[in-house]
Amino acid sequence: MIQKTRYIIRRVTGLLALAGGITVAAAQSTEQLYLSGTGSDNTVNWQFYCTGGSNSGKWATIPVPSCWELQGFGKYDYGFAKDSIRGKESGLYKHNFSVPASWKGKQINIVFEGVMTDATVKINGKLAGPIHQGAFYTFSYDISSLLKYGNAKNLVEVTVAKHSSNASVNEAERKADFWIFGGIFRPVYLEALPVEHIVRTEIDAKANGGFKANVFIKSKKADEIAVQLYDLNGNKIGEPVKKPIAGESGPISISTVFNNVKAWSSEYPNLYKATFTLLQHGRLVHTVDQRLGFRTVELKQRDGIYVNGVKIKFKGVNRHSFHPESGRTTNKNISIADALLMKEMNMNAVRMSHYPPDAHFLDVCDSLGLYVMDELAGWHGNYDTETGSKLVKEMLAHDVNHPSIVFWANGNEGGHNFELDHWFPELDPQQRPLVHPWQLFNGIETQHYREYNYGIGNYENGREIVMPTEFLHGQYDGGHGAGIDDYWEKMWHNPLSAGGFLWDFADQGVVRKDKHDSLDTDKDRGADGIVGPYHEKEASFFTIKEVWSPVHMERREITATFDGKFNIENRYHFTNMDQCRFNWKLVKLGYPDTIVKGVISGNIVAPSLKPGEKGSLQLQLPANWAQYQALYVTAVDRNNKELFTWSYPIVTPVAVTAGLLPVNAGGRPVLQEKDSLILVTANGIHLSFNKNTGILIKVENAKGLLPLDNGPVLQEGANNFRQFNHKFQGDTLVITSTFDRKESYNTLQWMVYPSGIVKMHVSYFPAAYFTSVVGVNFSFPEKEIKGVTYMGDGPYRVWKNRLKGNRFGVWNKTYNTTETGETWIYPEFKGYHSRMYWCKFQTTTQPFTVYTDNEDLFLRLFTPAWKTDQWHNYEPIFPSGDISFMQGISSIGTKTQRNETTGPMGMKNIFYDYEKDPTRALHMTLYFDFSGK
Repeated sequence: MIQKTRYIIRRVTGLLALAGGITVAAAQSTEQLYLSGTGSDNTVNWQFYCTGGSNSGKWATIPVPSCWELQGFGKYDYGFAKDSIRGKESGLYKHNFSVPASWKGKQINIVFEGVMTDATVKINGKLAGPIHQGAFYTFSYDISSLLKYGNAKNLVEVTVAKHSSNASVNEAERKADFWIFGGIFRPVYLEALPVEHIVRTEIDAKANGGFKANVFIKSKKADEIAVQLYDLNGNKIGEPVKKPIAGESGPISISTVFNNVKAWSSEYPNLYKATFTLLQHGRLVHTVDQRLGFRTVELKQRDGIYVNGVKIKFKGVNRHSFHPESGRTTNKNISIADALLMKEMNMNAVRMSHYPPDAHFLDVCDSLGLYVMDELAGWHGNYDTETGSKLVKEMLAHDVNHPSIVFWANGNEGGHNFELDHWFPELDPQQRPLVHPWQLFNGIETQHYREYNYGIGNYENGREIVMPTEFLHGQYDGGHGAGIDDYWEKMWHNPLSAGGFLWDFADQGVVRKDKHDSLDTDKDRGADGIVGPYHEKEASFFTIKEVWSPVHMERREITATFDGKFNIENRYHFTNMDQCRFNWKLVKLGYPDTIVKGVISGNIVAPSLKPGEKGSLQLQLPANWAQYQALYVTAVDRNNKELFTWSYPIVTPVAVTAGLLPVNAGGRPVLQEKDSLILVTANGIHLSFNKNTGILIKVENAKGLLPLDNGPVLQEGANNFRQFNHKFQGDTLVITSTFDRKESYNTLQWMVYPSGIVKMHVSYFPAAYFTSVVGVNFSFPEKEIKGVTYMGDGPYRVWKNRLKGNRFGVWNKTYNTTETGETWIYPEFKGYHSRMYWCKFQTTTQPFTVYTDNEDLFLRLFTPAWKTDQWHNYEPIFPSGDISFMQGISSIGTKTQRNETTGPMGMKNIFYDYEKDPTRALHMTLYFDFSGK
């Protein structure tokens, strides 16, 4: 924590000049004096006393702002938890401060941007005002009459009850599915205003330049309001607009039209500054600045949600205000980092779950371009009408001018007090749509965790706009990327779909002071993120990045007839495709014992495609392009940020194998039968096979034993390899089982080459028409593995319903035991890896390498530790054995959905057996290099 040695005093506006010769003096600006720091990276120590839990019952110091649990006080409490301290845990704060003598005669407010949860404030021993109840809302008191000015010391005392004395506040905030903290968790400051001043503004700035503002003032003498628009470089836009004040008691309405302003959207977050001045006989009384964006939001029933006249598909995620070391106390750098990660995933929207965020996060969404759903707290419980009305007013007064906010949400999942609904349109001049997350309300179906084929008559064939405010729950490694490709294609092509919001952005892992600073997600409750607590990227991060890329690349196979053409679709809403840049790269990939041999690259002419249009990219490749192993195509947006890089194998596994494996060097293999074994020696490699089943029993070379054995064992297929015979084809030994349609319809062949290379070919039928995992298994003690190097898609593991996001290449992976959402060393080692060409296994003794002729083969590395949920929804299926080579793998479910309900890719694999017709069998070919090199 950075301790401030002096208060931060700043003026909200500086010097400027208006037409007509009015000079704005600094003295007429609002001044602020921070009593706390400005965020988790900038704090001030206050005196503190905690009444329960750790370090309670004694005075100490605590940084403000902060959550007291993260500073070692009180008790960590997840919202569902039941404990004896609930209702008893409070914090007492004291802090001495001075007020400039120049502030005497002004209105001095003390402002709290957020206190959890009931706050009683005293200044110099006297109440500043009524108790404030509600954790996530900015509130203030006029304390002008309670202060001492100049060098005299003032004392602020704040009593904070972690749980409210108001039962409805606890229902809305404290009994929720998230961590419950206590404390003055957002900044505290004083603001000095002239006695006659502008209290606040409400702005409605339309995409066409239409401008209307409601200006709330506290004044008896002022006779005019003026507003001047500027761009963010300080250049004037138009002339000042003035409005006489004729003794109005309500807000003053001022309107005009600004020509040639640029509209705000997530793709073009153009911002301006409006400077409001309050005048009396031409003399400036007070001035305030307000940042704004010109944009229009419309809800068109049975149609969609429009921004600036364009129907929007929201690619969103739910976000908590959270950091593992500071809880709900954040800072602007955290806000920037969160928003940049969302933009990196090609998201355009974020839902505030389940409470209003820090002001700086909304500032960042304004400037970087994210559509925001701002939410009144409520989680299966809601505020009573009196309390809720007060908090709605506080939320809208604080947030109403942010152009990024395009929705309001009244509570979450049943936490809706319908008596509060009327406040949103009454307090919002922009009339932004109001939603009730998980309800059908206001013509918007927001049902959470709907299945892919959800409902009857209210999704594909319904009349309402469909926009789930939570979908694909990302608990552990389920959800998020798994199924999103199916969901998004349906959403994109359904004209009544407005997109949706994933649950959720980051794992809520708290650094527990009472558990040796370990990270705690409260078991499965907080392990829901696309990124980890410190923004560690899971595999789903990259899947989402590809699926939500505004450059949609049609699938393309690279064959000998490839003409360099890729079909694309512009899935932006406002950007022409020619605003992007494209490039290609041809690479010669490394092999198990070599490095990359060559790379060439070039640029691609970006086509002019309007949003929604389809067209093509034409690559100008060299004549020898087919001599390379892979092609990469990269799209970059107008801000020079990568949208995605697509990868395409050029070489086939057969070609790789043919070019790498020495098969003829060495003498003819020697075969011996002993008891139930077939013993083979070739070029120093000693192999033992079971002569009845064909299973590999043991492998040994001059360096010693290789612990790969007991394979191939078919997964979900009959291991009925029978009646083996052997013969030599030249100097190659061939051991083959006999096909019988009834008794031994699966066949196994081993070929041992003079070089010691061993080829395995299996022809087999899965056990069932619908099957989860298909392939062959081998045994290998996990304790013997150190890592792998492989050619294929990587570096992240995959599921059947999460295949996108990886890149074809050569990858090195060190062994780890990461459990997604509980430990955060990514990429995970264990699990399925797609499109394997070869894999070199690094063991504790010596390496061995496996190659394949098969395309689309999955490499399975052991079985990850996996936890279950009460519904057994997200448990993936793994084969037996330790290392597997698969032609069909399992999908994965989510916390709330079984895998098969997340779309077609979540369903089981389907194979035809046609009465064991050999032409319909699956075939797998593997080559083993056991030389130890």
